[in-house]
Amino acid sequence: MIVCVSPRVRRTATVAALTIVSLAGLATAASAHVTANPRTAEQGGFTKVSFRVPNERDNADTTEVLIRMPADHPIEHVSVRPVPGWKVKVTTEKPARPVKIEGGELTEAVSTITWSGGRIRPGEFEEFDVSMGPLPTGVDRVLFKAEQSYSNDEVVKWDQDPGDGRNEPERPAPSLTLTPKGAAPSSGPASAITASRTAGTSEAEDGTARLLGGLGLAVGVAGIGVGGLGLARGRRQS
Repeated sequence: MIVCVSPRVRRTATVAALTIVSLAGLATAASAHVTANPRTAEQGGFTKVSFRVPNERDNADTTEVLIRMPADHPIEHVSVRPVPGWKVKVTTEKPARPVKIEGGELTEAVSTITWSGGRIRPGEFEEFDVSMGPLPTGVDRVLFKAEQSYSNDEVVKWDQDPGDGRNEPERPAPSLTLTPKGAAPSSGPASAITASRTAGTSEAEDGTARLLGGLGLAVGVAGIGVGGLGLARGRRQS
C-alpha cells in the first residue's frame, strides 16, 4: 500500500521541526557566554567573582582563559583561588591614571589573569574565582574583557559592551554591576532581591522549556496527522 502525503501537510511538519531546532540553537548560544557571577556588588567593597566559562564548541577543548581587569578603574587587591589542573599567571602594570589609596597612591595593579594547562571539554564548564577590592566608586558597572582559547587554535574574544541587556551583542564581555554603598546589604532586602531575580531566571528557563516542549508536541501531532491522512487515503485507494 502506497501512502500519499499532501505537500501542504509536509510543509507544516517541516516548519514546526525547523522552529524547534532554531530555538534550541538560540538557547544553547545564549548559555555559552563567559559571565561574571554574581552579577552585582557594592561600590567600595570587596567581593568574590566567579568567571564561569562554558565550552561552546563540540570539536575542541578550552585550554586557556584570560581575563582583563578594568584598566580604567584599577583594583588594588586581587587574589585568585587555585583551580585543580590549571596554572595561573597574574600580570601587573602601572595604572594609566593616578589612583588614590589609603596611605598614598596605587603604583601597580593587576592587568590580566590567565589560566592555562587545564581542559574544559565539550558540554562542560569551569569556574575561576577571583577575590577583589576595594571596588570602584562613582561608576555603576565594570567590564572584564575575556579571551577563550581552544585546542584547535581558535581564540574567542568576549569583549563587546553588553549595554543594558536589551540588545545583547554576539560576544558580550563579563560585567559586574556596582550598587551604591548601603543600597544592597548582604541580608534582608538584598536577599529578597536576589531571590526574586533567581526566581525570575528560573521562570524564564521553565518558560523556554515549556515552549520547546509545546513545539515538540505540535510536531508530534503533525506527524500523527500526516500518518492519519496517509492511512485514510491509502484505504480509499484500496
